Amino acid sequence: MKNIKHTLALGLVTAMLGLSTTSCEDRLNPAPVASLNSEVAFDTPSRVLLQVNNMYDYMKAGNFLGGRYQVYGDIRANDFLNRTSNLVTGAAVWQHTVTESSQNDVINMWGAGYSAINQINVFLAGLEANSAKFTATPFPSDFPATATSYAAEGRFLRALAYYSLLQFYARPYTDGNGNKPGLPLRLKAEVDLGNNDLARSTVAEVYTQILADLNFAEQNLPLTNSASNVTRAHRNTAIALKTRVYLSMARYADVVTEANKIVSATAPFRAATGVQHALQPSITTVFVGNQSSTESILSFPFTPQDAPGTQNQLAFYFLPNSQGGGGEYSLNANGVLSDPRFLATDERNTSFVTRVSNVPYLRKYQNGALAPAPYTDNAPVIRYSEVLLNLAEALARTEGASSTRALALLNAVRVRSNPPPNATTPSPAEYKADSFSSTFSIIDAILLERRIEFLGEGLRNNDLMRLQQTIPAKATISAVPPTAALYIWPIPNTELATNNLMTRN
Repeated sequence: MKNIKHTLALGLVTAMLGLSTTSCEDRLNPAPVASLNSEVAFDTPSRVLLQVNNMYDYMKAGNFLGGRYQVYGDIRANDFLNRTSNLVTGAAVWQHTVTESSQNDVINMWGAGYSAINQINVFLAGLEANSAKFTATPFPSDFPATATSYAAEGRFLRALAYYSLLQFYARPYTDGNGNKPGLPLRLKAEVDLGNNDLARSTVAEVYTQILADLNFAEQNLPLTNSASNVTRAHRNTAIALKTRVYLSMARYADVVTEANKIVSATAPFRAATGVQHALQPSITTVFVGNQSSTESILSFPFTPQDAPGTQNQLAFYFLPNSQGGGGEYSLNANGVLSDPRFLATDERNTSFVTRVSNVPYLRKYQNGALAPAPYTDNAPVIRYSEVLLNLAEALARTEGASSTRALALLNAVRVRSNPPPNATTPSPAEYKADSFSSTFSIIDAILLERRIEFLGEGLRNNDLMRLQQTIPAKATISAVPPTAALYIWPIPNTELATNNLMTRN
């Protein structure tokens, strides 16, 4: 590995993450919050930690996993209606009219994602190049192990970044078993424009790297992260993301293997090792306060001094104007709200759906402009309820509709929001084994439960892509079948202009 002599971006932060970076279109030369020459950037434990925090800061950029990724993942489908026709806030995504030159979405999310990847690569390279320093003063005797865990955090974040980009810019793995064009797989630290030319790896090759990073992370992350078990990665974070990755690859037996590491055999389901992940008694509690319950496996935090940036905030998109939002998107009354299985008494309906002049809006993110701490909702990445439903689906697909554990996992999530009126009365929302006849299958019920549970969290696009389902029509917008060119996003013209080996979607 070449000796890297350059400046590294350092977040001016505490262990609770850093000051927010603005989006960077140039993935190779991101503008740092602060910088140190690489020759001194690894001279003290605190300087190394600042760089760890800064990796997370790049990941939670507003144009990436700090807001817009979650928004785009939901508004592509049919559960939201656009109300402003504002191209800055995703109107073209909603309309399926994005192009190679769409700055606000196609270009900016690609740039933010690759900026994060390169920042991670720079850190990993510097960590390796400076490893000899970590055995002497001022580093404590156990710092080599700490450095390995930091590297595991970096590789976890790199895996998350590549997985996230794949869901928009490449064909699903299930289309040809990963043999379609994927992404340029950039694994080296780039500090100038000399190595822009890089051909696309296949989707399968990118997934192979994602899994290699996640396996390394699982093996080397601590069981718990003393900084934060919600906003920093630990061992169960890597395992949880692996269940999502394997589900996207339709490797259902592997989903079961991974999920079994952190899901008990019977209810009440919880993780037996590491962070004691479990469902909260009420889903409402997951999205209030500091959002640090054991159900939240990973989310990115914000404060008034560390905000996601203008028009990136989740509450801005989904809350109505009268409640401090921008009123950008209302809920579609003909979307999931119209499914009779989404009961009017469901807590996710009574707590997370608000109506203004009979127009429904999502109120999952409540810190709008009128809140004491405006726009400081965490940006969710993965929750324990997803792991349970990932496992339920994988069991149903491998064991069939008769899988009693799949049914129990599905009911654990569903009944949590539809509890019985008292301890001895069955819940009207509880599915029974004989429910799954020719009327609808257990897999249909699981997919519906995912749609309800993760409304506004960005997972709908992932599910449509992995199953190669048609993106449904909405209002005046036509459906997009999986054979259509716009089923996935175009490669941005900024990449095509600077990477001579890049090919179009």
